[in-house]
Amino acid sequence: MSNETTLVIAEDNPKDFEFLQRIITEWCQSCRVERAVNGQVALELALAQETPLVISDIQMPQMNGIDFAKALWERKPQSRIVFWSQHKDEMYVRALARIVPAETVYGYVLKSNPRERIEGAIRTVLFDDQCWIDPEVRKVQGRAGSSQSALSDIEYEALIDISLGLTDNLIAQRRYLSRRGVQSRLNSLYGKLGLDHEQFQADKVGDAFNLRNRAVAVAVRRGLVNAFELEHEEEDLQLWLKRFRNHRH
Repeated sequence: MSNETTLVIAEDNPKDFEFLQRIITEWCQSCRVERAVNGQVALELALAQETPLVISDIQMPQMNGIDFAKALWERKPQSRIVFWSQHKDEMYVRALARIVPAETVYGYVLKSNPRERIEGAIRTVLFDDQCWIDPEVRKVQGRAGSSQSALSDIEYEALIDISLGLTDNLIAQRRYLSRRGVQSRLNSLYGKLGLDHEQFQADKVGDAFNLRNRAVAVAVRRGLVNAFELEHEEEDLQLWLKRFRNHRH
């Protein structure tokens, strides 16, 4: 590569950044690496490039990797991004599927991979202009894309609400629904998660299962919710609660 190539690495963990920087500089002498400690800084650095080349963590402060990619692709759909993460959560795979522009080249590699595979993923996406998706992530993509198990936006919204501990009444207020509408959403969610209400009621264990709690447990196991993202959802909830209480008074 005769001309200098700039790569943006969006990673708030210093050790992970140094690992990536070492990989890149060892085989790309003409590469210049710029570090972004959060998604907002990454967006500013990437937008300064004609064709942004980015390696981005998904869980970052201020702006996570998904929101960063959405904002960047809206302005520069030719941007190439390699998501590298320790997470293969279905919630991220699902969110990513909604924002990737048509014909955009991107990658998703897990941090648990050996160095050679991580390096290969970076080369394939950023320099060979081809998509590279981790085999473990492909499995999650298959489940997230299945009409029988994939959650709709409405069902996912219901999952977030019960994960935050909202009652039917509060969900109805927040989502402008009737109580019957709330129950309809929840029943649809239970069905997608494989929770058969009648089966649990008829089972010998009787009322041992609480369907709301069971739904959250299954969702956590599938990676549909996690503590990091629920922190952001909690912040949104608190803002809504403040407006709701002010309106009532």
